[in-house]
Parts: sequence; C-alpha cells; structure tokens
Amino acid sequence: MSEGTETATPETEPINPEATADTKEEKPKIKQTVEIKDIGPCKKHIKVLIDRTAINDNFEKKYKELVGDSWIPGFRPGKAPKTIVMRKFKKDVHDQVRGEILLSSLEQLAEEFDVAPLSPPDLNPTKLVIPDNADFIYEFDVEVRPHFDLPTYKGLKLKKPTRAFTDVDVDEEQNRLLSRDGQMVPKDGPADKGDFVIVDMVTMFGNEKIGEAKESTLRVDDTLTFKDGVAPKFAEQVVGAKAGDKRTIEIALTDAVSGTRLKGQTVQAILDIKDVKKLRLPDLDEQFLERFQCKTVDQFRETIRVVLDRRLEYNQRQSAREQVLGLITASATWELPQDMLQRQARKTLARRVMEMREAGIGEDEIKSRERILQRDVLSTTAQALKEHFALQKIAEEEKINLEQYEIDEEINRIADQYNESPRRIRAQFEREELLETLAAQLIERKALNLILESAEYEEVAMGKESGMASSDTQAVPGEMSDPTAAPPEPKPGDEAAP
Repeated sequence: MSEGTETATPETEPINPEATADTKEEKPKIKQTVEIKDIGPCKKHIKVLIDRTAINDNFEKKYKELVGDSWIPGFRPGKAPKTIVMRKFKKDVHDQVRGEILLSSLEQLAEEFDVAPLSPPDLNPTKLVIPDNADFIYEFDVEVRPHFDLPTYKGLKLKKPTRAFTDVDVDEEQNRLLSRDGQMVPKDGPADKGDFVIVDMVTMFGNEKIGEAKESTLRVDDTLTFKDGVAPKFAEQVVGAKAGDKRTIEIALTDAVSGTRLKGQTVQAILDIKDVKKLRLPDLDEQFLERFQCKTVDQFRETIRVVLDRRLEYNQRQSAREQVLGLITASATWELPQDMLQRQARKTLARRVMEMREAGIGEDEIKSRERILQRDVLSTTAQALKEHFALQKIAEEEKINLEQYEIDEEINRIADQYNESPRRIRAQFEREELLETLAAQLIERKALNLILESAEYEEVAMGKESGMASSDTQAVPGEMSDPTAAPPEPKPGDEAAP
C-alpha cells in the first residue's frame, strides 16, 4: 500500500451460474468504496462506504424469511403483512443485517487491500447504525505492520563464536549447580568472586540521598542486578573488600525504578561491608546425582558438558541472529508508536525468557538477564519488533508455515526440560497468554534457520562469559512500576483534550 490516501471501488464479481458441487462457488462481493489514510507510525484510518443496493438486498432477504416463518397474533402463520412484520422485527433485523454486512465487508477489505493488522481494529459494531435510505458508512483506526523492502538475506557472511570447554569450565559449572544447595559460612579474608557480602547500602543521586537498605546479602559476581537496576562492574568494585570497608558501586536504574525522574539514570551506592561469607558446597553424593538422572560423577560431568555445548549453541545463534538482523534492519528507520511498544514489551521479554530456558540457562541468571533487558525496555522492544517484522516477512516470502504438531512438540520438549506434564505447561501458556508468543517464536526460528543454513561462517574464538548474580534489594525504595504494562485506556474526553 502506498503512503497517503488510497481510494478504490472494487468491481462486483457475478456468481458463476454453472458452478457445480465440484467447483467452489465464489461469494458475491459487496459494492463498496474504501479510503485508507496514514494517521501515524504503523497506524491507518480506514473509511468504508457500502452501496445501498447490498443493504437493501439483505433487508429484503431477511424480511422475506420472517414473513414466511413469523407468527403474529391475529394472523395465520406466514400470513402477516410485510409492513407489520417489518415494524415488529425492525431492530432484530437491523442488528442481523449490520453484523452480516460488516463481516462480509471486512473480509472483502482484507482480501483486496494490503492491510496487515497487528491488533483488532478500533471498531465497536453495536454503535454503528445503518441509515434507512442512504449508503452505510463505517470507519475505524487500526495498527498495521510497517511496509519495508527486505535486503538480500541469503548467502550472508557471518562470524561464528567457538570455544572448546576445559575441565576448569566443567568445574565452574559444577560448582554453580552445587551452589543452589550451598550453605553460607563466615569467611576469614577479603571477598572474592562467588562470595557474599552483607552490607548496609545508601544510594545517592549526585548529592541527594534517594535510598537506603539494611543488611542486604549480595553475591559477588561480574554483574549484579537489583530489582530496579544493574551494577555492571560489581565484582571489579567489590572484590578484595573486608568487613569494615566501604565501597562505592555504580547502578544503572531500569524503567521499573520508583520515580519517573530516575528512569535510565546512573546512581552511586555506598556499601558499608558488615560481613563476608563464602559458600560451603554440598557433597556430590548419590542423592544429588539422582536429581540430574546420573549414577556416577563422570555421567554428571558429561551432562554438564552437554549443557555447556547447548549454551554455546544458544550464544552462537544469538550472535548470528544479531548479525543477520542487524543487516536486515539496518534500513528499518520506520518509527513505532509508543503505545504499541508498551503493549508488546511483555511478550518480547517472555520470548527472550523462553529462548534462555531452551538453552538451559539457570533461573537465577535468567532473572539477571531479564532485568538487564528491562533497563531500557522500550528500546529493547523496538528492536525486537523490527526483528519480528523482518522474520515474519521472510517467512511469508519463503511460504514458511507452522503446523499444530510443531507447537505440540515444542510444548512436550519444554515439559521434559522442566519435568512437568505437557498438559500443565500448555495450561500455563494459555493462562499467561503465551501460546501466540510461542507460535511466533517458532515461525521466526524457522525463518532464521533458513537464513543461517545459506550463510558462510568465519569461526572466531569466544571469550569467557561474564557471571551474573541477582538480588531482591531495591536501589530506590517505593512502589516500582511495571515497564511492560500496557498503557492505560484513554478516558472519555481525552481525545478532545488540547
């Protein structure tokens, strides 16, 4: 569809009188005029005028049926005058005709015009009135997918991060798994990575004190995420600290922070180190091994290698995805509406969490990564939506479809991963309205696979991943906002405000 305004009156196609049971009879089209205007980023205003002839034909058909079937007191069945039938059933017939005409009109509109709605149109059928003797006009606003041209996406040259995992890597992953059941004990010495510090924390924004937390337990790792912020250099700023020391860390606040003026701001937190503790790991005994369906330590370590390989594959796909979509969306300068970004933010984060769980990433690390995504959630969502639109368009170009069995298989795979029944996983997805998100993810995965299969790769060494830890401490006290919450519904009269 071109930019600006489009007006068209599609021709009515006659029914083929020779249509047989073996030939699908085409539905007669409504004579209607459609006017489409751009009213903002990814938004169109559509005005439809339906010719009076189609409306009269529908009314005539309905009243003819009623005259033959109705029972009116004082008249034999089917013998009441048409004028009386019309007067008695006018409202019911009006509602039926309106519904049928509107449905046919919208179906025809979808077939004849390149309008790809992202959400149901802003249209309330019960408020529409068909005039007695004039054409029927209805209009509505709708969000649509942006129009853009796809660049070449086959035969791309990509870099592929690779890494050979050593026994040291397996040891670290083993300790991470054991630490879930670890016990904190006092440590005689300075804090190191993997240790815990118990701190009193004061958060400052310039010279202003904006937060305070007592007796917070923080794990020392490369990155530490708070409920409302991210400390990207936590280990660098805290390693070596002892009880009685003070350390200052930087926290980049997310959009969830209490107070709109602090969103996206970087603040300083002064940590008063009260104690340093280390983690005493449990024994790698038979009971622990059974949780991973292993009988020996060697089997357990082999399982760890499989997990590390799966995470490497996830990182490789993420790297390839970023490179591919960076190339494809480089010219995607189109703007996305703010309210659309807010509505889609929750689904975008849910999709990223699904991908991380699929890669075998632990829930603690997922929580940390999710908070990092929330640091600038609308910008993250804008990029994710552009990627989504690009992959969906590629799927259409390549005629990539999704079958029901593929969704069932994915639900079964997730159920196996979490040792749950497929029925419970499906119920959870339905309850959280994530089935549509899952289907979109699978379509995008198939489109991305098609691109990656034709790509040429140059292997590059991948460095060690940074560690992440999370804390339920808030850098800034107060009620946090939900950065993925949909925008509030407009109140009556808001549209008239200056």
